[in-house]
Amino acid sequence: MAGSAADRRTRLTVLVALAANLVIAAAKTVGGLASGSPALLSEAAHSVADSLNEVFLLAALRRSRRPADARHPFGYGKERFFWALLAAVGIFVMGGCFSFYQGLSALRRDDHDESPEGYTAGLIVLGVAFVAESASLTRALHQARGEKRGSLDPALRTVIAEDSTAVLGVTLAMAGMSLRLATGSVVWEAMASLGIGLLLVYVAFRLGRDARDQLIGEAVDPELRRDLVGFLMRQSEIDNVAELLTMRLGMDSVLVAARIDLAPGIDSERIEEVSMRIREAMADRWPQADQVFLDVTNAPPRAGL
Repeated sequence: MAGSAADRRTRLTVLVALAANLVIAAAKTVGGLASGSPALLSEAAHSVADSLNEVFLLAALRRSRRPADARHPFGYGKERFFWALLAAVGIFVMGGCFSFYQGLSALRRDDHDESPEGYTAGLIVLGVAFVAESASLTRALHQARGEKRGSLDPALRTVIAEDSTAVLGVTLAMAGMSLRLATGSVVWEAMASLGIGLLLVYVAFRLGRDARDQLIGEAVDPELRRDLVGFLMRQSEIDNVAELLTMRLGMDSVLVAARIDLAPGIDSERIEEVSMRIREAMADRWPQADQVFLDVTNAPPRAGL
């Protein structure tokens, strides 16, 4: 139930971001075509990329909650990470590459007489976009403050990255357009477009790297691992924890595999009973540890006993 509630909050956050980006993308495109501003067109591509990514994230929220089946016995939790990776690729290709193209194209062409009216309208569009992106970012950050450290939803993390980048990108575009109006040189707008492109490529790299690590198989944070080891060592039936392996299977699903030595003298007939009790106790304390595997061996008798 907790996971479903968190999903509903994240879905609303993504929908807010999607609605804002669709409106902003349309306005930026019209303004960019009317004024011929490369910086404004770069920002339009940025908003289109963000809108597509929000669709990816909505798909991730829906598909990752499918129940486990014979083909996927550990469930579909990693769908969250796959769609986050696609979102990172979308930011890189649609946003970053187009921004570089606009910037380089502007540098290769001669300055031309710009339309002050068109640029004024473009600056107004960017001002409205700044307010809308800031509002979306504020909501995403507010939700993130309520999440546990180290368990931030990839969808929410992507929205925060997109909105933060959008606020910075709009600021760069406004600066580039204002300087071009003041100086008459298109170089300022070209530099703004290239700056937006660099920003998007960096964000795409960071998001892609995080998604890659989670898809490959990322362990739980060190603090939780220490808690798991400490819990096992406090069990009277356990003599030693020889090895503990963990992997995140989704937002609220963790695989725990431990090789443990039981204390000397435990009857072999009690091993299954002890293992079941420990697994149930771990699940009660850490509900996300829904896949627990214990490799149990009897410790050798101590010398002198």
